[in-house]
Amino acid sequence: MPAFRALKTLARSLSTTARSTSELVGTAPSHRCYIFLHTPQPPSEYPAKYATPVQRALLLRTAKWGGSVNFSWSEDQQSICARPPGEEDKQEYHLTAFAHPRGKLEATVSMDNIEEVGEKLRAHAEGTSGATPSNSDDVHLYVCTHGARDCRCGDIGGAVAQAIRDELRKRRDTNPSDPSTRIKLAEVAHVGGHKYAANLLVYPHGEWLGEVEPEDVPEILDAILALPVRPRNIDEIPICPRNWRGRMGLNKDEQVQLLQRTYS
Repeated sequence: MPAFRALKTLARSLSTTARSTSELVGTAPSHRCYIFLHTPQPPSEYPAKYATPVQRALLLRTAKWGGSVNFSWSEDQQSICARPPGEEDKQEYHLTAFAHPRGKLEATVSMDNIEEVGEKLRAHAEGTSGATPSNSDDVHLYVCTHGARDCRCGDIGGAVAQAIRDELRKRRDTNPSDPSTRIKLAEVAHVGGHKYAANLLVYPHGEWLGEVEPEDVPEILDAILALPVRPRNIDEIPICPRNWRGRMGLNKDEQVQLLQRTYS
């Protein structure tokens, strides 16, 4: 069945490449490193415009070299209880960051160590940290479900997140050793591109997918699980081309050119 779905996905992708090129490809924001701050509350509870002192300070330090900072939530990811109103500047976060080509990095950040963590993230992204690249085989999927920012993300994103949970549960119930046990699902705040909901970010691969529907989930999971668990090289074939928005490490023009070279 997975092989059949893979062939079906390829045929569907090839038949719709033109639409993907014109509407989706190149819409992933250019970034070298994506940083997720873990929150104890889901995006459905975030205000329309969600920012905190730590997030703003970290973004200020990382944006200059290609970092982007967002919030994420999962029942499974470690998070720190929110500080009471008026003490937001004392908030501490666990974070997960992904960079090309070194993969995943985890840390804890607060205003007290913001400079140190910012430098650690920069060194990780630039490959100058001296640390061994991550060898984790976990695949991290992030779905934007920030409904207060745009109802499409809440409605379609929420449906896709639930479809992923249901599909993972079905596969694991059938086979406790199924490769899908490597997949970790989280929900995130606004990623840009409400009209492309549902938006699905795939890390450490660095692939951004858009216009994902619940019925796409089995095929997308098969495509992801067939790949090595590492950031995609700049010239590797995009996964799920029909839904491909772009890739970490590439700017808009490079994203468009990659898809055109692959399927021209």
